[in-house]
Amino acid sequence: MPGPVQVLRDKRSSSAFPGAPERRSEPHDAGHDVEDDNGDGWTLLRHAVDTEIDGHDQTGKPLHVDVTALLLARGADPLRSADGVTVVAEAERRGHWLAAELMNAWIGRSR
Repeated sequence: MPGPVQVLRDKRSSSAFPGAPERRSEPHDAGHDVEDDNGDGWTLLRHAVDTEIDGHDQTGKPLHVDVTALLLARGADPLRSADGVTVVAEAERRGHWLAAELMNAWIGRSR
């Protein structure tokens, strides 16, 4: 079974970024902006939260936040909005309490 980073890579398939395999592999290490999206507001952080929830729902294993934590450390914005919903609000709404707690703590540290 692929790990969370591989699943995240798979979700950002060539349909999201045609002709840009480097963006699927290691965008944060290749000098790409962690806040880039494919035009619909779905940043890597939003994809990570979605992937973590899907992994939990499909396997029944506990929620985790390893990719979310990595992206926050790389500068991802948990208050970035897509269709009027921030990433942290999406995590809360969809029941990813662990990601929501991490992002809220991350937001609170800069206040």
